[in-house]
Amino acid sequence: MVSILGISAFYHDSAAALLIDGRLVAAAQEERFSRRKHDARFPESAIAYCLSEANLAASRLDFIAFYEKPLRKLERIVETHVAHAPRGLRQFLRAMPAWLANKLDVGSVIRRRLGSRSGPCQRPVFVAHHESHAASAFYPSPFDEAAILTSDGVGEWATACLGIGRGNRVRLTRELRFPHSLGLLYSAATAFCGFRVNADEYKLMGLAPYGRPRIVDALLANAVDLKADGSLRLNMDYFPFCHRLAMTSRRFERLMGGKPRRAGEPITERDADLAASVQWIVEESVLRMARFLHATHPARAVCLAGGVALNCAANGRLIREGPFEQVWVQPAAGDAGGAIGAAWFVWHQLLERPRRADPVDSMSGALLGPSYSSGQVAQALDREGAVARRVPSPGELDRLVAAWIDEGKTVGWFQGRMEFGPRALGSRSILADARRAGMRDHLNRCVKDRESFRPFAPAILRGPSVTLFPAADRESNAYMTSLTHAARVDPPAVNSAVPAVTHVDHSARAQLVDSAHHPRFASLLRAFFERTGCPAIVNTSFNTADEPIVCSPEEAYRTFLRSGLDRLVIEDHVLLKEEQSAIRNRDTAVRGRTGPMEARSGAARSALRGAYRLGAGLSRTVAGLVSLVALAAVHSLLITPIGLIRRACGDDPLDVRSSADRATYWRELPEPADPVDYWRPF
Repeated sequence: MVSILGISAFYHDSAAALLIDGRLVAAAQEERFSRRKHDARFPESAIAYCLSEANLAASRLDFIAFYEKPLRKLERIVETHVAHAPRGLRQFLRAMPAWLANKLDVGSVIRRRLGSRSGPCQRPVFVAHHESHAASAFYPSPFDEAAILTSDGVGEWATACLGIGRGNRVRLTRELRFPHSLGLLYSAATAFCGFRVNADEYKLMGLAPYGRPRIVDALLANAVDLKADGSLRLNMDYFPFCHRLAMTSRRFERLMGGKPRRAGEPITERDADLAASVQWIVEESVLRMARFLHATHPARAVCLAGGVALNCAANGRLIREGPFEQVWVQPAAGDAGGAIGAAWFVWHQLLERPRRADPVDSMSGALLGPSYSSGQVAQALDREGAVARRVPSPGELDRLVAAWIDEGKTVGWFQGRMEFGPRALGSRSILADARRAGMRDHLNRCVKDRESFRPFAPAILRGPSVTLFPAADRESNAYMTSLTHAARVDPPAVNSAVPAVTHVDHSARAQLVDSAHHPRFASLLRAFFERTGCPAIVNTSFNTADEPIVCSPEEAYRTFLRSGLDRLVIEDHVLLKEEQSAIRNRDTAVRGRTGPMEARSGAARSALRGAYRLGAGLSRTVAGLVSLVALAAVHSLLITPIGLIRRACGDDPLDVRSSADRATYWRELPEPADPVDYWRPF
């Protein structure tokens, strides 16, 4: 038995994945356990879960694969500061402490956190960032051969790569390099519209249909040079993120006719138009990249990964207009999926193990997280003081939930193993009736507590889906990674037969549900279809604003209580909101009672904790100030002189002053590295 643990960490969306003899047995994001959205810390809890799922001790791991080359990434960061010095001191002081604490010697951090001092996993394997993305896209796909396109903000140096996968080999042939990045362009627009970078890009995509791409020409004439092959170059006068703690400059503000929107301010027509314009550029770039990729690596299928591959509108256009017959997108296309890719890269590429493509795919429906038995659920609900009843028959439970949805109830649905990736796929979902015109506003306002413009996705039963979404079989998949369009209905003023899941442009990010990928969820959809004749329901993630999707029964119950959900189903337990309030108030009153002895003891403990925290805080503050002074000296006395000398010699390591007359910005990549190089973090 060969066990390989894949890890992604220290940027955003940390995750762990475990392969046993080439089979993906578990994968989870750290945020689901820590309850800290986009948690970037070492995925200790996710690793513990993966090992427990296989009943495996860390000391018995054969390989540990990290999803990028940390020292090569450090090289890019240092080169960036050298290229812009003396500017960029604040950014340097912000970035370097994290590197010194965790990223400078990732191998030691992994060994220390896993408690492994010896054995075969003593030296982690370091797979380049976009190789991890490429492996996560191709190896679990249902194809023996496929072209590969990866695109994101930035890895080590690469921001996008083209390549080919054949059998058990992945080969990247071309790359775009930092700072010229489609993902960073999208993040810049996200920040300008008042959303958070590396967290809210999906909000920009949801806002785009409300605007018109009026700013495309201005952006392409001034800020972005987009080539016929999809490669691009950013004019860094408009995007100062290399040396400032800002994504856009005053020149960009002048181009947009005003300052960026602040979080909480009303969204304006300009914001919607910018979202639509940058969305157009992303879609056009992806299409051009795909056509160029098809010309250089002709194949019937293409596999996508990287953060840009989560842009389901671009994926939908690629499916409809692109040169490839089939498109497969890694459901955890962002950095979390790099943990899967790194592990599979070791198994197939380094260990040279054979690969046989699964005709469905090898992701197990992305249902790779924790599950809970009926007994465990009962114990958890009892600890929470919940009022629940069991419905042990799955068929009876499906009919009951279908009736609730038909009556307009909102239902929290918690079944089986948790999904891996950003989408709820019917295991940790909130369900509602897609036919009700007011359901979207109700869910946004009363259940999810989020912006009113945000759309919801439908889960559609494969087969009957054509009645509502004629092209769903081609444009949608089991992982909710592309857009399809709803059938037009009479009268034309009606958006569609399922208005709660149809966006203003008649699009929907549909999940096509079948028994091969999600048998339990398919059973519920069939019950709803048999009752109503409608094959679609609202399926949105089981969480509220700015929190991760729920993982455990306790989290599901607490979210149920504080949200506007009407019903909760956890495995075979059903809960009604109106039955919870009395016991909740009683328990709160009982738990709030304390006697005088307990109060004095608690006060003493609080005082000791306060003194300890004060001392620890002062120590950290002093140590932080000392390190900042040292780093400032390094920037002033070393980085700045080197940068000034190199610029005087005409050096341009970031390729920001080069001529825009080039036909392409793609760079040819050399042959794959010697396998020994993968044991090095550079």
